[in-house]
Amino acid sequence: MLDMVEQIETRFKELEAELADPEVIGDRKKFETASRAYRDLEGAARLAAEYRRASDDAAGARELLAEGEDPELRELLRNSTERMEQLEEEIRLAMVERDPNNDKNVIIEIRAGAGGDEAGLWAGDLYRMLTRYAERRGFKSEPMEISEGTYTFAIRGDGAYSVFKFEGGTHRVQRVPETESQGRVHTSTATVAVLPEADEVDVEVDQNDLEIDVYRSSGPGGQSVNTTDSAVRITHKPTGIVVSMQDEKSQLQNRLKAMRVLRARLYEAALAEQQAEVASARSSQVGTGDRSEKIRTYNYGERRVKDHRINLLLHNLDGILMGELDEFTDALQDDEKRRALADHAVAK
Repeated sequence: MLDMVEQIETRFKELEAELADPEVIGDRKKFETASRAYRDLEGAARLAAEYRRASDDAAGARELLAEGEDPELRELLRNSTERMEQLEEEIRLAMVERDPNNDKNVIIEIRAGAGGDEAGLWAGDLYRMLTRYAERRGFKSEPMEISEGTYTFAIRGDGAYSVFKFEGGTHRVQRVPETESQGRVHTSTATVAVLPEADEVDVEVDQNDLEIDVYRSSGPGGQSVNTTDSAVRITHKPTGIVVSMQDEKSQLQNRLKAMRVLRARLYEAALAEQQAEVASARSSQVGTGDRSEKIRTYNYGERRVKDHRINLLLHNLDGILMGELDEFTDALQDDEKRRALADHAVAK
């Protein structure tokens, strides 16, 4: 473990020096790369420093105890040794290779599932929950296509995907609909797909592979609705992926938004293919956006929410619907790291 601690200390000092280097400061790309690497290693560096202090305390206590027994020194040795054992796992978890998409913005698509009109209402509740969570975390949300039971929106901010990727899957609600006169509990679902927003360098789209149709918008949206061909439908012929966008009055703006969603879907499809090739029997990792997977149940009668992936039950339904998802996110991030560490150990 001391070898790993020394490697962390050395690399962290190198990054500190880079961030103070005028040449790096003057190069935006280099500075952003160094800053991101510094932030990624900062937690491990704090743990390494604590491990170093505990190790020094233990070594000093052993040296003095060799000269004679002392209860306080014996207690210090025991506490330092126990803390070092705890820190070993914490450091290994902190050094687990990060998901390369963690820093990306995300595009989220919410669709009503089973349950008729109630499913559409539930999709709207999930949209409000996730946009409130984004606001609480300091991210910015951008509506892209909003219609009854269907919500497509972007969330922008450093590390957005690392937070929202765990929301991908099927969200189930158990509650009495407002229109239910007999007081019976209904079960409805909505699916959430969380896509890391791909840059043009991440996904190369051949314009010859696209079929682009324009048509008149329908529904709410201002004076241009139903008077000009501003709505856009883009079909990616090799994959059959279709993206429609009509919220903007300008055909160009709708086309640009549709291309963003298309790139994100193509990028996710490529990632899913990669994961399928290397995955073991337990290939469905948390947060892949598998729409068939029931990830969470919201029970209104008992005011509780259960995440089925990690078996975490919280009795805070109202707060969660207001965007208080931090406890779920923290637990799922820890679970992701532990699984990655276990997979790494098996691979070795």
